[in-house]
Amino acid sequence: MVEKEEGEGGPGGISEEEAAQYDRQIRLWGLEAQKRLRASRVLLVGLRGLGAEVAKNLILAGVRALTMLDHHQVSPEDTRAQFLVPAGSVGRNRAEASLERAQNLNPMVDVKADPENVESKPEAFFTQFDAVCVTCCSRDAMLRIDHICHQNGIKFFAGDVFGYHGYAFADLGEHDFVEEKTKVAKANSPAVEDGPGAKRAKLDAAETTMVKKRIHFCPLKDALNPDWSSEQAQAALKRTSPDFFLLQVLLQFRTDAGRDPQPQHYTEDCARLLSIRGGQPGAGALPDAFVGYCFSEMAAVCAVVGGVLGQEVVKALSQRDPPHNNFFFFDGIKGSGVVERLGPG
Repeated sequence: MVEKEEGEGGPGGISEEEAAQYDRQIRLWGLEAQKRLRASRVLLVGLRGLGAEVAKNLILAGVRALTMLDHHQVSPEDTRAQFLVPAGSVGRNRAEASLERAQNLNPMVDVKADPENVESKPEAFFTQFDAVCVTCCSRDAMLRIDHICHQNGIKFFAGDVFGYHGYAFADLGEHDFVEEKTKVAKANSPAVEDGPGAKRAKLDAAETTMVKKRIHFCPLKDALNPDWSSEQAQAALKRTSPDFFLLQVLLQFRTDAGRDPQPQHYTEDCARLLSIRGGQPGAGALPDAFVGYCFSEMAAVCAVVGGVLGQEVVKALSQRDPPHNNFFFFDGIKGSGVVERLGPG
């Protein structure tokens, strides 16, 4: 049962209605973590399939406010993975078309739609948020927004889904969090006896304690441009996930073509992807067949990557549990994901 606190309904309190709504979450990560979420304002850029998954997860988690920003119109392809857009919405602004269903997920969250282009937003626009999560953005736009966030102590996240592949990235700057650790009973404790039952006694007597920790994140610019020149870096290059080099190819494609690979341009786009691969470090990690698996958004991949990305935003805002530092890559063909830390040590 959640106890009512003095000043309930104020900035530090939580209402009975909210306590009932978020009861399961409060039991999972605690009242203080839920209060931090409840006080957080988040900007989500890009409302394709991945953006819809992230929006759903953040709204259900109970952030204070979510602004969904997207200047594109709903396309027929969007309807395959974007479940917030109602039928018959082709041609409407993606953010505005998603607003009603998003708000209905949790009336306690203030959900807004912004139909403007993120690249036209001034620096002051981003500083009103506690966290910014960008999808479907150009490399230059991501670098600019991350720089603003890093300089202003705002949590920055990025992610995309390309066919069977997806990634999530976090730059939390200097991030403080608490982690629950098991406190095992000492061997000389009177409650723990020697003999066959000792291990069971230790387990029964175990308690947990909250440990405060701090972790440093590098900016996106440094993470995307590791220095591979040293001998040690060359060894690390061989151990780096092929999905990192795939991401480099796909972001370069987006820069050159002004869009992502599209099925209607399959032959042309495959040739362009192979050409871009040839000029990338770690090109040998990507076989020719990679080009056939990075078209459109797969709904299942959006669900997985969106779940991880939403979880990381919640962890960062609630300051509970260790975050992923700094990339998460998901390979839908293998059905597995990996966390990689890239950039300065």
